[in-house]
Amino acid sequence: MSVLATSVATLTVVIWSYLALARGWFWRIKSAQPPASHKTGFPGSVVAVVPARNEAELIGPVVTSLLNQCVAMPIILVDDASTDGTADVALRAAEKAGKADALIVIQSKPLPAGWTGKLWAMHQGVEYARARTLNPAWLLLTDADVLHGAETVANLGLIASQGDYDLVSFMVKLHCESLAEKLLIPAFVYFFFMLYPPAWIRDPRRSTAGAAGGCMLVKAETLGHTGGLESIRGAVIDDCSLARLLKQHGGRLWLGLTDQSQSLRRHETFADVAHMVSRTAFNQLKHSSLLLLGTIAGMVLTFLAPALLLLTHSRLTIFMGAASWAAMTITYSTMVRYYRLNLAWALTLPLAALFYLGATVHSAVKYWSGTGGHWKGRVQDA
Repeated sequence: MSVLATSVATLTVVIWSYLALARGWFWRIKSAQPPASHKTGFPGSVVAVVPARNEAELIGPVVTSLLNQCVAMPIILVDDASTDGTADVALRAAEKAGKADALIVIQSKPLPAGWTGKLWAMHQGVEYARARTLNPAWLLLTDADVLHGAETVANLGLIASQGDYDLVSFMVKLHCESLAEKLLIPAFVYFFFMLYPPAWIRDPRRSTAGAAGGCMLVKAETLGHTGGLESIRGAVIDDCSLARLLKQHGGRLWLGLTDQSQSLRRHETFADVAHMVSRTAFNQLKHSSLLLLGTIAGMVLTFLAPALLLLTHSRLTIFMGAASWAAMTITYSTMVRYYRLNLAWALTLPLAALFYLGATVHSAVKYWSGTGGHWKGRVQDA
């Protein structure tokens, strides 16, 4: 037993040494804030494309925030067979803002075989922009639940022009007020950055490619050269699939945080978060049972073992477990501070990891039962 405990303890120390020091410093986060003196101009025209399916509750303020950007742009709202009056709410919001002419609402055509709903809606918006000679240099692809700060698009354009990027995206501030959100939302962003370190995404020498689908600015010409959204039409994880497509074709990527734009989507219960994760987790693992087993083992060793080692009887294993948990807590504390929570929440990452591990297994079960990728009445990963 002592040999096993020592081996596990050694592995956890190695893992956390790597994560803390050699994983692109993913945990050293800060919100992107270009200097105010440099926020002038935009590198070409931009058109916003917003896919929306039954978003009447949120779409009004979202449309208003896009219309009030300091960068003027037309907004194409693709109403994806909504039954709650989403389009009408959006049109009334545009009229109230005095910018009705800037909002274009198109009704989505029936979903073709082989397409996921969101990508089909975005594809129609992009094609509409091209067919109607709007001729954008850039496309803002954004979700119907994201409230944008007035300088969000200008900041994205500035980052794109300064770094000659083809895709820049913001991980917007997620809603974090309920107990479930406080435990799980900062951990969700932390895990995302662990999988997709922003420094590695920016590095053209690395294959790592990721993006945050709630707020992406993509160069229209580059997107066209890759075959457009049709090239990833069946993707469940659309944002990272798009980033991977562009990087494979030589595109340059940038991903960062912003607290100037925020998601209005609430995940007030643990079930809400579980549904969000189980929709895509097994797809992320390429539907591989072997990768699922490896993920379970890796999560246990990385996030649960440090706490369990404190219950052993060896001073050495206790010390190594404590050192690993300390590294975990220190790296996670940056995300806890970003969400303005009490630093004591940094100690709860093992609990959050256990929850996400269960949600990942549930995602596999849903896929095997034929209901994978369920979202707004559609099964997209069967």
